[in-house]
Amino acid sequence: MVVAIRLPAGAGPGVVVPQVRVLVHAATRPRALTRLRNLGLRSVYLRGNAEPPTPDEITAVLHHPEGVLWRAKLDDDTESWHPIRSLPRASA
Repeated sequence: MVVAIRLPAGAGPGVVVPQVRVLVHAATRPRALTRLRNLGLRSVYLRGNAEPPTPDEITAVLHHPEGVLWRAKLDDDTESWHPIRSLPRASA
């Protein structure tokens, strides 16, 4: 199962995180959301699949070794997907 989540834009001290779309591949929807929580996205209320993934997004996440990707330019199909570890984090 592939879960697509749109995270809202956020700001930290000196760091602005743009609105991003995250794709997660997992056996079930609850496992996909748990994967995101385990990656540090605990403060965001995660619902998932409000906007289901497109066939291109599904292909991208299924072919990625980690199975978790993000992209900031939501309306630009030419921007490539990034591994979740490269997502800018706001410092606490």
